[in-house]
Amino acid sequence: MADKIKVLIVDDSAIVRSVLSEKLALEKDMEVIGTAPDPFIARNKILRCTPDVITLDIEMPKMDGLTFLEKLMLYYPIPVIIVSSVTTKDKYAAIKALELGAFDVVNKPGGSISVQEVIEDILLKIRMAYTLKDSYVQRRLSLDKTLTQKVPQVKKESILTHISTTEKLLAIGASTGGTTALEYVFKHLPARMPPIMVVQHMPPNFTKQFADRLNDLSELHIKEAEDGEMIAAGNVYIAKGGIHLAVEREGAYLYTKFVDSERVHFQKPAVDVLFHSVAEKVGKNATGVLLTGMGKDGADGLKHMRDQGAYTIAQDEKSSIVWGMPKAAIDQGGASEVSSLEMIPQRIIDLVEKS
Repeated sequence: MADKIKVLIVDDSAIVRSVLSEKLALEKDMEVIGTAPDPFIARNKILRCTPDVITLDIEMPKMDGLTFLEKLMLYYPIPVIIVSSVTTKDKYAAIKALELGAFDVVNKPGGSISVQEVIEDILLKIRMAYTLKDSYVQRRLSLDKTLTQKVPQVKKESILTHISTTEKLLAIGASTGGTTALEYVFKHLPARMPPIMVVQHMPPNFTKQFADRLNDLSELHIKEAEDGEMIAAGNVYIAKGGIHLAVEREGAYLYTKFVDSERVHFQKPAVDVLFHSVAEKVGKNATGVLLTGMGKDGADGLKHMRDQGAYTIAQDEKSSIVWGMPKAAIDQGGASEVSSLEMIPQRIIDLVEKS
């Protein structure tokens, strides 16, 4: 019999600890090896029980989840899934957790988000984290060190000033490790760019936090997408969690379009939905970029974009925290080129200048 995934649940809510323990215990491939109401008890149980994956709340007594996560990544790196509400004191708390090395983030139940939806999401991400547990943290730490040490000379001042509002469009897809990758890309792009549409796998509510966080770090105007917006140069539209984002054309103008259909590759929003719509509505005037992520979402869509005349880039293995989605695209012939994350911002600028 295969080893079970050993999970430690860290949350100050007794109800949350009880519900998660009960639901995870029903899974044949999982074992809850303990629960902890605060980071100090969690620390002792980690050393004693050596869990494979931890679920972690952000707001806790004695030590907040972000401080604990930072110490954990430094002294005892392990895949951590953040289970949190967006109503924390720090509006960027969940996004900061991802920056610190958390594997993924999941909403706590409440409002329109049911317990069953949350449990399904947690189970999926625990299994993903376990699959990657031997490589994820080390690749993450290695990439952070590389990007800190090597700052590319991006020619921000040379970008063209006569970019049309609707002629060109850049579409980007990312998943696991994508928050870090996207932050890097948008820190190194100038304000004057064609419109950019982004799908980052992320649950409802947190996508607005992520968009706001990126907006603070970038010269571009970055926002969570709304349905039916006219797509304009200098703007970045982040797909909203829980609904697919696509492109619609009306005459010479492009608009955002929400598509409330089934999950694609277990994801909603899905990169493939965006990429396929861009291939059909924008064609050769588009550029597609597929970044780090587990699975194969975006591979079919990137191939479709390339077949329609778009130029496409897939992130290389060395700079990807998880080389799943880009590899799938490369294997299908969907990438015009393969590039390191370090060089992708400059490649985007070069392609815009040539257009």
